[in-house]
Amino acid sequence: MDLMTITEMARSAWVVWLVLLFLAVLYWAFRPSNKKRFEEDAMIIFRNDNGENGGQAHG
Repeated sequence: MDLMTITEMARSAWVVWLVLLFLAVLYWAFRPSNKKRFEEDAMIIFRNDNGENGGQAHG
């Protein structure tokens, strides 16, 4: 086994690893159980929080 063979195997392993990682992220992002949490997080900017500055983001 020479260095060129090891390099080719390492490249193939990285491609497989990155594809699996990408698929795992897609699965996590589009899982139905995460939908409610993601929708709530998306609405954070529109909440009317009356904090120290009376809900005003800018003075």
